[in-house]
Amino acid sequence: MLKILMVEDDNSVAEMMKMFFSKEQWDVDIAKDGVEAVEMFKANPSSYDIVTLDLNLPKKDGMEVAKEIRAISLSIPIIMLTARDSETDQILGLGIGADEYVTKPFSPLALIARIKALYRRSHLEKDMHASNGIKYDVVTKHLKISKDRREVRFDDKVVEGLTPKEFDLLYTMAQKPKQVFSRDKLLELVWGYEFFGEERTVDAHIKKLRQKLEKAGPQVVQTVWGVGYKFDDDDSEV
Repeated sequence: MLKILMVEDDNSVAEMMKMFFSKEQWDVDIAKDGVEAVEMFKANPSSYDIVTLDLNLPKKDGMEVAKEIRAISLSIPIIMLTARDSETDQILGLGIGADEYVTKPFSPLALIARIKALYRRSHLEKDMHASNGIKYDVVTKHLKISKDRREVRFDDKVVEGLTPKEFDLLYTMAQKPKQVFSRDKLLELVWGYEFFGEERTVDAHIKKLRQKLEKAGPQVVQTVWGVGYKFDDDDSEV
């Protein structure tokens, strides 16, 4: 059973979604302003599986709430729900740590499908193997990736702070080194068929992924101009 923190100041939207979540047998806590949202999450971050976050909030803006939640937990999936539909807002929201961006008005059933897909992709295994028994699903010249542990090692140094989407992007590309993935293909493989997003969504996540990888070693996610991205650590650029 999922537990959701829904940050929403519109009572009608909150109550409607609470009803739909109850039909899925999901538990939901509702925060009606940004300050309350941060306090609720900070009090028990491990109790939540998903955060749905409105941007236009009283007391504290949704963007700031997303930053503070992400500072507490790097792994909690965040879905932004907002009436803002500008590309700039979407890229900014994704850049500060949101995993997906849903524009109001939205279909409750479509949101539930999005939550299920995101949870499946981001759910961490509870029973991790001992460190000396790690199974690495991808091993390349510089990288080792364990899907079960959601762990990435660059020249045996753990890459810190990857969000669920950043991990999934790297894992997807690293499974097929040097293969070029278009932005549309990455949207399909990482976000799923039910995600109707902009190609710039991929760009925002790739940018953050690169910044974290660069702290560990040479850049292994390369741009193929006019096409998309590829993983290549045989011929990586510093």
